[in-house]
Amino acid sequence: MTNLSALDNPAWNALIDGHRQIAERNGRAARYPAAMSPIAGLERYTAGGFEALKALVPKDDVVGLVTGSAYDVPEGWAQLGEIVCDQMVCEAPPGAPDVVPARLELPDVPAMVELAMATEPGPFRAGTIGMGRYYGLKSPDGRLMAMAGERMRMDGLTEVSAVCTWPEFRGRGLAATLVSFVAAQIAREGRTPFLHVKRENAGAKSIYERLGFRIRRQIIFRLVKRL
Repeated sequence: MTNLSALDNPAWNALIDGHRQIAERNGRAARYPAAMSPIAGLERYTAGGFEALKALVPKDDVVGLVTGSAYDVPEGWAQLGEIVCDQMVCEAPPGAPDVVPARLELPDVPAMVELAMATEPGPFRAGTIGMGRYYGLKSPDGRLMAMAGERMRMDGLTEVSAVCTWPEFRGRGLAATLVSFVAAQIAREGRTPFLHVKRENAGAKSIYERLGFRIRRQIIFRLVKRL
């Protein structure tokens, strides 16, 4: 069985493990390239960890820290906001759906960014497609109706992320189709799917629970600015 303890500090563990080849790192601090994602992580959320992070974050830049640890933001940084999420894991994913979504590629990026900006599933940038495989469901005229893909990746674990649907296409089960497809694909590789969902998003959590996800713990996404 996969050791889930790495999920207590998922950003740091992804950056030193599954995504170490693309990470920018300075000792006990690491981040994704800014064009890819604002996410950063610290081995420990102490003054020393934040000091190491300074070498990776230009003045006035903003990064997102993802951890279950409680900590204070030290002098030299400002907290801009935070989102409380439920971290969910799926140790027995359902079978893949009958509908096979399209693999999204670089030409799809403008439509992906537009959808993410309109629906706010979490940080998504033009380079985010480089973090993993992304899939979409398109209308007969070729419009991207919904998408989902992979984000943080570490030993035996892959995050399902960027789950979003244009409002006019909701109610058709598109999100459930995409999440079940991505989760089944991750599971076929012998990995455990996990995801993060805003604590207040009861509708999404209900969908994920029907697909076999369970709440593991609370995780905080905190935006901090280097002063």
